[in-house]
Amino acid sequence: MVKNGNPGTGGVTLQAVAEAAGVTIATASRSLNDAYGVHPETKARVQRIAEELHYKPNRFARGLVTGRSDMVGLIVSDIRNSYFAEVARGVEDAALESGRDVMLCNSDLNAERQMKSVNSLLDKRAEAIIMNSVASLSREDQQKIAAAGVPIVLLNRPGRDTTFSTVNADNDKGGRLAAECLLRNGHRKVINLTGPKKHANLSRRSTAFIKTMEAQRGARVNTIHTINTMQGGYEAAIEIFRNLNGETAIATGNDAMAFGVMRAAIEAGVRIPRDISLIGFDDVELSAMTFPPLTTVRQPKYEVGRAAVEIVQQLLSSGSKTPIHRVVDVELVERSSVAKLTK
Repeated sequence: MVKNGNPGTGGVTLQAVAEAAGVTIATASRSLNDAYGVHPETKARVQRIAEELHYKPNRFARGLVTGRSDMVGLIVSDIRNSYFAEVARGVEDAALESGRDVMLCNSDLNAERQMKSVNSLLDKRAEAIIMNSVASLSREDQQKIAAAGVPIVLLNRPGRDTTFSTVNADNDKGGRLAAECLLRNGHRKVINLTGPKKHANLSRRSTAFIKTMEAQRGARVNTIHTINTMQGGYEAAIEIFRNLNGETAIATGNDAMAFGVMRAAIEAGVRIPRDISLIGFDDVELSAMTFPPLTTVRQPKYEVGRAAVEIVQQLLSSGSKTPIHRVVDVELVERSSVAKLTK
């Protein structure tokens, strides 16, 4: 018979554990939650008995008492983008290791939907929110989120642009690596196909790319802005291939746009890399399986997700409100989509 009290998911109650250990329900709860103020021997005894009784805490009931959900919210632009799929896996694995679940939301590159997701997660008492911010948060939105008192970690947002914690790829280095690859292979007249002008991380990649290219005498860069999706890359490339003016290479702000360029090239009869070279950014899994395999700048997407959860853990355990900023390294992955020009 199950005794009264908060029933665990296995049918054994917290009260049963407390009685078997000879402690109060409050002490049993604090012991099982590894809280302060319980003698180590008592804590060990309660945890041993709970294991022997196969007690499993009812996380929903515990949340009603503690006000905690053991849930981390993750907001991405679009999970169909394989970049975010890899980030999400890193977030989920790290969260599960810390005993937390993940609730996924898609913003669809829409700032209003992004804030609706934030509000929904806060209503569900998320312990923290990890988000790929689609735009600079307004002062009003930042104040509202900050007032909720939960850790916020922004992905792909430079630390200087926000008061929240951030995890960010070294976009400056990535832009340089892409430009150096093209220059090393003899490309001097190129197209820089990037995202919206206010997209922080793509803008940094673009700026570093242009600066590195134009430092080389005789090099010229034609910068084109589009939506940073496969469809955006495809539509921009259709126009590019109609109006080529001696450009020998295209550098895209991410791999998704590069895939769009590849699709447009097939339709236009443009051969990569014979007619034009192509380099991306991210190194998502599909990059190695395209034809030709895509040269790109790799950022550790899975590690980005894990790093975000590590920041959440650090902030929750310390109670600190001071934001933490991490920059992850990038590297060039050379495949077959960039041709070496002969003089």
